Amino acid sequence: MFQEIKIDTLYIDEHLLVVNKPAGLRVIPDGYQKHLPDLHHLLMERFGKLWVVHRLDRETSGVNLFARDAHTHRFLNQQFQNRQIKKVYHLFAIGPPLTNTVEIKFPLRINGDRAHRTVIDFQKGKSASTLVRVIQLLPKNILLIEAEPQSGYTHQIRAHISAAGYWLLNDPLYFPWNNPPSHKEARPHLPSHYREICQDLPVRRIALHSYKIEFFHPALQRPLQVLAPYPEDFKMTLHRLKNESGI
Repeated sequence: MFQEIKIDTLYIDEHLLVVNKPAGLRVIPDGYQKHLPDLHHLLMERFGKLWVVHRLDRETSGVNLFARDAHTHRFLNQQFQNRQIKKVYHLFAIGPPLTNTVEIKFPLRINGDRAHRTVIDFQKGKSASTLVRVIQLLPKNILLIEAEPQSGYTHQIRAHISAAGYWLLNDPLYFPWNNPPSHKEARPHLPSHYREICQDLPVRRIALHSYKIEFFHPALQRPLQVLAPYPEDFKMTLHRLKNESGI
């Protein structure tokens, strides 16, 4: 089964494994469709027992970290809990240009509505922060953005990006807002021209890629940084938009 899905190994030693997760593949089994393949079990077919350290959403590609022993798993989990692990994401979004790094600091409440979205909630939400900077301005008001979550809530980047007035390409749940909404407000319909912009682009899923992870390696006793190259849909989208702008 592993051979049918290409999964690139980014780093491996006797203690841990880092791979470049393909978009469309769940990290752990689907709760309703247990017959579908998942990253954890596909990797264990090749590498033996693995412990899941963190999970990316199904449509998100990029760096995903696994431990190969219980001690490493506990050590890395503690780093995540203490917010000592740095994760950097790249994404395509539509919105106003940025000239400097911006910190988005809206409080978040996970599973905050009937669609199970993470919502901005100034009364019951928990403190959350995401650093955002524009890597490149592209045609059609599309930006290539780098986002670094300082906290680790479900859908944090998606919720913060939309609250700041941006639409993450192909995200069906989180739409841009001029002002942060309360969790009780209904979200608007996605403007039709946003969909039209995306129709001709190679990236057809939520345009989010886990680009880099930095953590302290428990056995090597030094920091380790791992980068995940862009998948084909990201590379082709960036190439096409650069050609349109003459970059």
